Amino acid sequence: MTDVRVLIDGLRIVESPRWHDGRLWFCHWGAGVAMAVDVEGRAEVVLDDPAVDPHTIGWLPDGRLLVVPKNQDAGRRLLRREPDGTWVAHADLSGLPAGLNELVVDGRGNVYVNGAGFGLLEFMRDLDPDDPRPLTQRPGYAPGFIALITADGAVHQQRFDIAFPNGMAVTADNGTLIVSESFAGCLTAFDIAADGSLGNRRVFAGGIGPDGICLDADGAVWTSDGGTAAVRVAEGGEILDRVELDRPPFAVMLGGDDGRTLFMLAAQWNPQDPFGGTTGRVLATTAPAPHVGWP
Repeated sequence: MTDVRVLIDGLRIVESPRWHDGRLWFCHWGAGVAMAVDVEGRAEVVLDDPAVDPHTIGWLPDGRLLVVPKNQDAGRRLLRREPDGTWVAHADLSGLPAGLNELVVDGRGNVYVNGAGFGLLEFMRDLDPDDPRPLTQRPGYAPGFIALITADGAVHQQRFDIAFPNGMAVTADNGTLIVSESFAGCLTAFDIAADGSLGNRRVFAGGIGPDGICLDADGAVWTSDGGTAAVRVAEGGEILDRVELDRPPFAVMLGGDDGRTLFMLAAQWNPQDPFGGTTGRVLATTAPAPHVGWP
């Protein structure tokens, strides 16, 4: 898998990719907008609202857009865009710890939101490179969480001591949620009960550095290896495919007409000036199996 195309270049940090309505949507951190691009590289800004400043996005089954705003100082909430374009609060997230990060909407309209439990940018900026301790033992670290938001907007916090939760995906049968534990170097799976609650925690795959993820029809997960490669990993940890890049992939998504286009959002990361550079890229290649599940 060496045929990698650059669709867009010169961006800042690009995150939360979602294939929706024939295009790849993603959040452009540092620019305060969401963008969409097709498989030919034709791109446009699709959400430019300073009051929203999207951090992560998703869609309800009826097509309404959900956004976790990046600026959470004004109140932690999950926003929903109505058909007339107005924004309303889908859920009040103020009862959750700081550091809201990713969301995924399953096929029943349940929303899962996770968070680090601490301020990631401050934590990364203040890291001592000579400190040999694991990140989970450094000053300022706090365990992360996953919260369930049911269709009525009720928030059900479910703490599972996630070591910095990142990307999440739900299987096509709505039966399993997989989350990246970036500070633990593993993908973790939970069974989803009929009421949306999570149980039977287990390691899906270890020995990687996962960030944003997506699922394919063979039951494998695409994610980052923790370096500069996107990897396709099977349950148990076997690396099935690898795409080498020249910069770290922050998130991946399968899409295209047949679901076999692998989009990779990559950038150089500078914790001292995280949104100041323009190394962000959206890249694409062809994957061996199509997308399934959510997002």
